[in-house]
Amino acid sequence: MINASDCSSPLHPTEHKIGKTFAYCLFLAVSLVGNSLIGIIVYKTQTLRKPINYFIVNMAMSDLLFPIFFFPWRLTALYMNSWLISGPLGQALCKLVPFLADMSSAVSIQSLVLIAVDRFGAVVFPLRSPLISSKLCPFYIAATWIVAMAVFSPYLFVRKLVEKPGRLACESRWNEAFGESSSRADYSLALHVVFFYVPIAFLTLLYSIIVIKLKTQKIPGEQSNNAEQQRAKRTRNVLKLAIAIVVGFVLCWVPYSIISLLFLFECDAGLPSDILLYLSITYFMAGSNCAINPCICFAFSGSYRQGLKRLLKCFNAV
Repeated sequence: MINASDCSSPLHPTEHKIGKTFAYCLFLAVSLVGNSLIGIIVYKTQTLRKPINYFIVNMAMSDLLFPIFFFPWRLTALYMNSWLISGPLGQALCKLVPFLADMSSAVSIQSLVLIAVDRFGAVVFPLRSPLISSKLCPFYIAATWIVAMAVFSPYLFVRKLVEKPGRLACESRWNEAFGESSSRADYSLALHVVFFYVPIAFLTLLYSIIVIKLKTQKIPGEQSNNAEQQRAKRTRNVLKLAIAIVVGFVLCWVPYSIISLLFLFECDAGLPSDILLYLSITYFMAGSNCAINPCICFAFSGSYRQGLKRLLKCFNAV
């Protein structure tokens, strides 16, 4: 998905290279530190060991893959017109870098769906057993990775390191791998529909039902049990966090999805420079999501902020 097109990219003026380099390095640092902290905080905080937080950690771990593989690749592409590593290692990296980068986004969207299902069960059916129990979380988490690996496995066959005059290029050779009758455009379209638009529609439906349910619930009054008031407050706070993560994902990824599909299907015909500019901007926005997610967690969750304070105190004590 992040590699939706192999069309030629516009040249980058020096000031754009410097700006993008600074931004990518900033996103890399924030993503590595923020997502690592999310995992450590949930591991060390007993009260956070719940399905929703397990799925947030799953997103955080997948978001670590993205900066580790995607950002160095993009930084190299800004300054070099050649793949830097040759031989078997270079061939392996040519296949693995786009594979792992796109797999990260697929794991994230599946985690968002699981979070929504968990919140749906907790709010709409509060008296029933959870739709997703803590015991089943490892199974669902493993499933998100297995599905993502299976869906993007074609990358391992179509990406090839190609020798060109004076340089090496990592390219998609779709027809060479799967035959002339296969369509890379159809494959990419199916990916965007299955991993973006269908899940987003499903998330919108679930969260709409949840919000309506909360609005129609009777809010506990002053005479009500204090524990019930606290439970209702926690439910709303957790819901705000979940919705904020979804909104962040949608704002970062959907513009890129739309532009990249247009770019993919019109590549051979050529595109005006303004479309190339929009693609570059949305490409950048999509890459920033892995750094935004941990910031959302700390901004919308008091539990994560408290966990961070305790963790910092432990570091200071050492």
